[in-house]
Amino acid sequence: MPASPAPPPANPDLDAMLARVLGKDNGATTPADEADAPDTAAESPAPAVDPSAQRCGYVAIVGKPNVGKSTLLNALVGQKVSITSRKAQTTRHRITGMRTVGPTQFIFVDTPGFQTRHGNALNRALNKTVLGAVNDVDLILFVVEAGHFNLADAKVLSLLPANVPAMLVANKFDLVHRRGDLAPWLRSMQERHPFAEFVPMSAKAPKDIERLFGICEKYLPQQPWMHDPDDLTDRSERFMASEMVREKLFRLTGDELPYTSTVIIDKFEEEGTLKRIAATIVVEREGHKGMVIGEGGEKLKRIGTEARQELEKLWDCKVFLELWVKVRSGWADDDARVRSFGYE
Repeated sequence: MPASPAPPPANPDLDAMLARVLGKDNGATTPADEADAPDTAAESPAPAVDPSAQRCGYVAIVGKPNVGKSTLLNALVGQKVSITSRKAQTTRHRITGMRTVGPTQFIFVDTPGFQTRHGNALNRALNKTVLGAVNDVDLILFVVEAGHFNLADAKVLSLLPANVPAMLVANKFDLVHRRGDLAPWLRSMQERHPFAEFVPMSAKAPKDIERLFGICEKYLPQQPWMHDPDDLTDRSERFMASEMVREKLFRLTGDELPYTSTVIIDKFEEEGTLKRIAATIVVEREGHKGMVIGEGGEKLKRIGTEARQELEKLWDCKVFLELWVKVRSGWADDDARVRSFGYE
């Protein structure tokens, strides 16, 4: 009888990662762990650290639209700095969040999901932001849903530079019931890109977030911190106000309102502990304006109320928020107007 074909040579590094990921002690958090896990956001401020022992670097969070990048960033920072909604393309800017843990300062960059469906001026600006981010960091977290990979994931993966280490962050790992079935998926992912690490996790599990810090730390260079250890983001309060209104806009209008709607801050004034903000919600059609305002103005009122409450919680002060709605037909396909609305 002919001899059986020899098995393909093993990849020791891949086999070790598979054993660690799929073994009994894989570090992934169970729902019970989530309930008992401490809130890492409540940690005490970082103690003084000898600059010679400090590490600091940039970590880009990338993935297709609506895969959970902003949720992960907020969990890593310990406070909401990037808005979230079920609507794809919620994140439109390069959002930077900082977290100092022990001797290491992590500077996380949340990016828009790479757009392949629409080639308008807005999406060209967003994709330029993604490309700029992945080429200017020390580490990349490529976020996918555990066990899944499609053409949108592949498009983002093709953008990753070969000279920057990348980790495969398999989000929603807690929803996978037969983890042994993930072995073929993990092997196929490693064939697609030489990932430095596999990190199975849930972005909503504090223990998984704490574990991710430890995994990322060794990839950041030894150098002094770039920010104050208590800083959480480099974005201005004016920017955060516009983002919070946009989040409530998308959450409360659902799929009715096109993704091209945006928010412009017209006035931002401080009077002692009171912040006065006037903002304009920009839509592309007259019919969209009615969706935002709602019957008797109730939808717009609710958007303003929820955004104001979120901002007051974020800043721990009183906020007066006034909203308007205007129609700017075709703005998302007008390069000059896209730039004027703050998209790079």
